[in-house]
Amino acid sequence: MAGDGPNLKCRMYEARYPEVHMAVMIQVKNIVDMGVYVSLLEYNNIEGMILFSELSRRRTGSVSSLIKVGRSEPVKVLRVDKEKGYIYLSKRKLRTKKKACEERYNKSKLVHSIMRRVAETLSIDLEELYIHIGWALYRKYGHAFEAFMLILTDPDSVLSSLTKEVKEIGPDGQVVTKVVPAVTEEAKEALIKNIKRGMTPLQLKIRADIEMKCFQFDGVLHIKDAMRKAEAAGNDNCLVKIKLVAPPLYVLTTQTPDKEQGLAVVNKAIEACTAAIEQHKGKLVIKEAPRAVSERDDKLLAEHMAKLGTWEGE
Repeated sequence: MAGDGPNLKCRMYEARYPEVHMAVMIQVKNIVDMGVYVSLLEYNNIEGMILFSELSRRRTGSVSSLIKVGRSEPVKVLRVDKEKGYIYLSKRKLRTKKKACEERYNKSKLVHSIMRRVAETLSIDLEELYIHIGWALYRKYGHAFEAFMLILTDPDSVLSSLTKEVKEIGPDGQVVTKVVPAVTEEAKEALIKNIKRGMTPLQLKIRADIEMKCFQFDGVLHIKDAMRKAEAAGNDNCLVKIKLVAPPLYVLTTQTPDKEQGLAVVNKAIEACTAAIEQHKGKLVIKEAPRAVSERDDKLLAEHMAKLGTWEGE
């Protein structure tokens, strides 16, 4: 396609092939004698196969009742031969990851559509944009969708940390490697414009991490009272929750589409909590100031709290 403009075809993820046991989204392309040919939608439509024996756990039923050409659905990866490019999949062995796979794909599809429009605007290959920006965001945030949500409210905090290496010829004629910003002003402008156009502002989660102690008589009751004061600092638009992680660590959270409002409310909650605990000679220390957190941060906190036996869910 040289000379015909940028190549706008590319897989969604850095890995060229899915891992064995992963759930992936496919589209059914063709039914043949031995099985079903499909396209892996997240991997630039590379071909995979589902043998008839992997369609259903039931012994009865026609193939047409189990799978239809053109349908998109999640399946499980059984085997990947990277040298030959063969990918064998199973519909019947995917039991528990369907919803998570569909949710990931929907996020990835939205990210992909935005990345494609940006690449077209900048007249660069889509894979190049993914290499320098998209996949770097996947690595840092777990999913680029989470990074895009943060870009809606604070683009510099997300994009300014991205760098790339470029090679130049130095004054002595030697090749020199330099580290430069990965996101040019033009790319930043195109990203922000297309993210705002393609993503409806959703609820941002604001979180602060604090330590709170009170060694007075009835110290536990005083801490609980301070927690109630913190939650009372919220309002109908920004409800504040405070949870114990493990003594003396607590987290305060709120959800709002307005980042500045969320930060202000959580700061107000910390002030109310501090005033209440200090009345009883207790102490509150801010370990991490209020900030917008991603779904990945939330998941890591939930996993940590689950290990400690303190997680109750939302």
